[in-house]
Amino acid sequence: QVRLVESGGGSVQAGGSLRLSCAASGDAYIMGWFRQAPGKEREGVAGINSKGDPTYADSVKGRFTISRDNAKNTLDLQLNSLKPEDTAMYYCAADRPGAYCYPFLWCQYWGQGTQVTVSS
Repeated sequence: QVRLVESGGGSVQAGGSLRLSCAASGDAYIMGWFRQAPGKEREGVAGINSKGDPTYADSVKGRFTISRDNAKNTLDLQLNSLKPEDTAMYYCAADRPGAYCYPFLWCQYWGQGTQVTVSS
């Protein structure tokens, strides 16, 4: 059974930083972070493939950094220079080994989400 658990969300002022972490248990490949703001669709924020190559949404390029620890099966997202428009519930996503679903929403496994709130 696969389980994803996110942590690290919180409330910060604009310009601040947060670090999100996702820990995976079970036979799954974690590769992406998504977010969903109230009234908006879930969107891809950052993904990292098996070679370690990252992909970022245009809105977060230069501010967010994704990293993965294969030994620990964890996926982190460093959020810098946060803006009020970054406010959302952030989810990590995984799929079966060998699959890569980012930035699409058909990832097989999702965490419960962690809230990020940025005030101006």
